[in-house]
Amino acid sequence: MARPPAPAATGTLFSGLAAKLGLPWRVSLTARILAVNIIALALLAGSLFYIDSYRRELLAERYRLAKSEADITAAALEHENGQRRLELIARIGSEQDLRLRLFAPDGKLIADSFKLGPPAYRLIDPATEPWYQDAARMLDRGMDFLLGAPKIPDYHDPADANAKAWPEIAAALARRQTDVSHKAAPDQTPVIIAATPVGIDGAALLVTRNARDITENVRMARQTLAIIVGGALGVSILLSLFLARTIVEPLRKLVRATVRVRLGRDRSVIVPRLPDRRDEIGLLARAVSDMSGALRHRIDAVESFAADVAHELKNPLTSLRSALESLDRVEEPALRRQLIGIAKDDVRRVDFLVTEIADASRIDAQLSRTTFEPVDMLRLVQALVSERGQRGVNGTCPVSIAHEGYGDLVVAGDAARLERVLQNLLDNAVSFSPEGGAIEIALTRSGDRVITTVSDHGPGIPEASRERIFERFHSLRPSDEEFGKHSGLGLAIARTIVEAHYGKLSATVRLDGTPGARFVLSLPAWQDGE
Repeated sequence: MARPPAPAATGTLFSGLAAKLGLPWRVSLTARILAVNIIALALLAGSLFYIDSYRRELLAERYRLAKSEADITAAALEHENGQRRLELIARIGSEQDLRLRLFAPDGKLIADSFKLGPPAYRLIDPATEPWYQDAARMLDRGMDFLLGAPKIPDYHDPADANAKAWPEIAAALARRQTDVSHKAAPDQTPVIIAATPVGIDGAALLVTRNARDITENVRMARQTLAIIVGGALGVSILLSLFLARTIVEPLRKLVRATVRVRLGRDRSVIVPRLPDRRDEIGLLARAVSDMSGALRHRIDAVESFAADVAHELKNPLTSLRSALESLDRVEEPALRRQLIGIAKDDVRRVDFLVTEIADASRIDAQLSRTTFEPVDMLRLVQALVSERGQRGVNGTCPVSIAHEGYGDLVVAGDAARLERVLQNLLDNAVSFSPEGGAIEIALTRSGDRVITTVSDHGPGIPEASRERIFERFHSLRPSDEEFGKHSGLGLAIARTIVEAHYGKLSATVRLDGTPGARFVLSLPAWQDGE
């Protein structure tokens, strides 16, 4: 039978910020931390792959364009010769921003569009550019390194103006089809090179283009990437700071409080419960606070119990010591027998105290491991009263049992422990009852509780002492009772057992107004399905 959970408080320390960020406290910290890290990494990785695929698509498109231009130009030049061929080369190169070079079958350069007219493009010397272009090229190299892109060979115009200086021409003539490749200009922009045969006699056309727009487009995309990554980084930093405030600060408070509790230097240390937190941190804070409070209460109880045990054992041990020390000096037989009787009584009292103390110290641990079962309180009371009557422990006091109202009287508990509670209540009633004083036991069902009362006709309990009698070693005994017969632990043990059953045990006056004490035992009724 589990204890009901403590109600959770609502709200949050940073509810406004949490609502703006869409991070309600009901979302677990693990989910929040994973979301922050995964989003930032996904943005970065996805953008990198996007830029690399974008550059490859641009180059592939330019390869197709260069092949088409080379094929079309070669077909046009095949049907032209002389001055018309030279004019066609100059016009195409100027209009399409290309450099066209036509080589004879023997490899000799026949025509160069850059010599027939103004150059369509110029390769830029990096030394003439401003510093930010050097920075852009450095970033390009860094990105290529991160992506594992292969190194592109540098482009240089050969000193020998012959077809043999161009491996692209040799590859095109060998396969009798257009060969396309690219190299890196001095400023690291791509130079697209297309070589194709012209006719069948071994002439070849070489077309080159400085595709600087590819680099510009890639750099523009990388600039966009930088903005995205920067924004993601900024958001990540803000979220990290937010999570740090929501996680680190309360944890530090808990650590400082628990360290003070561990050192025991401040008995009034209050572990923060963080009632506004409804996530794992709040649960942890409340659990640690409850744990430290329970430990402090347990430690205080153990210290108090140890002091009480020492005090209670000191009296019989002192009496026993005095009797034994006097025994050697006494010669009179009657006095010696009296001293021996005192010693025996003290030994019995110590033995009784030790037994009760051991039982009291074991109750909590034993009940924490006990599985509760249905217990019929009426049958339990009837069996106990019958057994006590057979043993004659009730003395001259008759015990009556009354079942009031309707409904079953079954509770969830440990029958042996509940019997111990009733034994203690009946022992207490018998010890305070006068000769022939009746003891009444009444059982009834009240809602989801089973109420058992034990009433006697003794002197009753003063109102100021009705709670103190449940304290360990506190006892209001009859004046004529034999010394050492009771340990002062009976009612304390009874209340401990009852509270472990989620019940209540209290002392009141009799309802009929006559002198006497009335003990009320209230236990939760057994629920089907428990």
